[in-house]
Amino acid sequence: MARLWLAQDEAADELLDRDALALLTGMLLDQQIPLEKAFKGPHVLAERLGVERLDAAAVAEHDPEAFAALFSAVPAIHRFPGSMAERTQKLARAIVDDYDGDAARVWTEAADAKDLLKRVEALPGFGKQKAQIFVALLGKQFSVRPRGWREAAGAYGEDGSSRSVADIVDAASLAKVRAFKKEMKAAAKK
Repeated sequence: MARLWLAQDEAADELLDRDALALLTGMLLDQQIPLEKAFKGPHVLAERLGVERLDAAAVAEHDPEAFAALFSAVPAIHRFPGSMAERTQKLARAIVDDYDGDAARVWTEAADAKDLLKRVEALPGFGKQKAQIFVALLGKQFSVRPRGWREAAGAYGEDGSSRSVADIVDAASLAKVRAFKKEMKAAAKK
């Protein structure tokens, strides 16, 4: 897998690079907080759990109140720790139930790009846009490229785009993605 630059923290990015559930969890957390904090979240969670990688069954079966407390401990993993702890456990439960606890199977067993998008979109907390961004991230930074992946990812799959986390590989690309998002917010206000 590629060397990531999403959390902008070496240990956190390494976890995202080697742990499929951590990568999915980072993507899940990427809402209403800075993306670096979202993608650092799985590493912080792993540290608080005292593990080297996230285990879907352990996360899904963790006591919900205790799990929410892990999210809420200062500094909180997310701006909305309670609801995001619950969503993280629902994501882990889906991975256990649908993929025998192996998050990478979401993409390694996809029949094609349409199936991949459908699988990601079916995960708790992943709507169409988030699923398309994740498919683009897999294609651009993990070489997961089933036939038609760019089309399935929509505009996020475009070569040379600066729209999402899928396009962030360094400080310059992060600045471009932030500028693009700022432009989109300004346009939406008009």
